[in-house]
Amino acid sequence: QVHLQESGPGLVKPSQTLSLTCTVSGGSITKNYYYWNWIRQPPGKGLEWMGAIAYSGSTYSNPSLRNRTSISRDTSKNQFTLQLNFVTPEDTAVYYCAREWVGGSYGIYDYWGQGTQVTVSS
Repeated sequence: QVHLQESGPGLVKPSQTLSLTCTVSGGSITKNYYYWNWIRQPPGKGLEWMGAIAYSGSTYSNPSLRNRTSISRDTSKNQFTLQLNFVTPEDTAVYYCAREWVGGSYGIYDYWGQGTQVTVSS
């Protein structure tokens, strides 16, 4: 059984940097063929894919967020991290990490974290 757990601050001030960590157990983040994703849901809106880091270490991101988004990993801890710079109140959302199986195609999210609420406010 694979478990993902988000952690990080629940409150961030505008213009600051948000850093969230996803800790994975029950499966290696370097194992073929999985991507490790960050997805968020603002209040009253749908899910928004932010980006991912592949089992190989390659990274991908949503073009709308690319200029201020960075995803990295620590394989020794089996963790991957989201960094979102210059946050605004529009970044207020529930943030999820999720595993994606890409062995046959893309878009198959088989495991999700419980989500963590992040509020951007002064």
